[in-house]
Amino acid sequence: MNKNLIQHPSVTEDGHRMAPLALILIFLLHFEAGLSGKRYYLYHTPGQDVTMTCANVSDTKCSNINWLYNAAKTETIYDVQDGNIIKSSVRAARLSLGPDCSVVIRNITAEDVGLYTCRRGRNPGQDAATFLSVLTISLFPPDTGPQMDEVTLQCSLLRFSKDVRCRENSFSWMDEAGTLLLGEQSQSETQCVSRLTVKRQSLDNRTYTCWFVDEENNVKIQTEYTRVLTTDWTLSYIMLPLRVTGLILMIVITVLLIRDRGEDTHVMKGLINRNHILGFNGFSLLFYFSQ
Repeated sequence: MNKNLIQHPSVTEDGHRMAPLALILIFLLHFEAGLSGKRYYLYHTPGQDVTMTCANVSDTKCSNINWLYNAAKTETIYDVQDGNIIKSSVRAARLSLGPDCSVVIRNITAEDVGLYTCRRGRNPGQDAATFLSVLTISLFPPDTGPQMDEVTLQCSLLRFSKDVRCRENSFSWMDEAGTLLLGEQSQSETQCVSRLTVKRQSLDNRTYTCWFVDEENNVKIQTEYTRVLTTDWTLSYIMLPLRVTGLILMIVITVLLIRDRGEDTHVMKGLINRNHILGFNGFSLLFYFSQ
């Protein structure tokens, strides 16, 4: 081989120089080819199971399969290396490999959001990349006190960087009657957020649904918020004054019995033996029934 070709890579074998623009174009095409693997975008809610595929896998034993994980602004870690689940992975107890080398994560959480890459061996040329986003809904702030007339529901799509876009109308809200509601949207590098403010009494026994939609207005994921006014909650407010009344009665009766010193103490024993005791939600009230 001509030594000049080694020293001057921009010179071809016929002695002509390649234009710098052509060299840049070849480099970019080569780089793009290395990133041309499959890309998948998955949307889930906490508690669900998610399956991520490894495209075009011919080795059913998965002995050369690696699953890599990236969260926003963190280094790459291995969840699966050479077909084996890494025990030090935070997801190890919830991970399993399918026969097609797909990886299954059970009971996902917000901490599982990120980029999952299936790689054969050490060659990134045909990586299969899966971007996992998780949609959550909650009160904002979570410790909203009962004195507040209005409360805010927050619907958040947790995402990997900006690979999942947040458009102006990415969220839609609806109540159980099918009425469309308007929320206020914002975003950060790692999440898209929509907040809906409603009257506090409007939360009881009602359902609010939040959707995240793509550019074509297709629903990618939805979640619901329901706060049920339970019977226990109602009874607690009904029973409170009754409990206070029972305590007052018990104190009054005790005072009267103490003052009535002339009465034989056997009367009290007789009352207890005759089961003239009325239990009232944790308090024992003594009633004296004259013979």
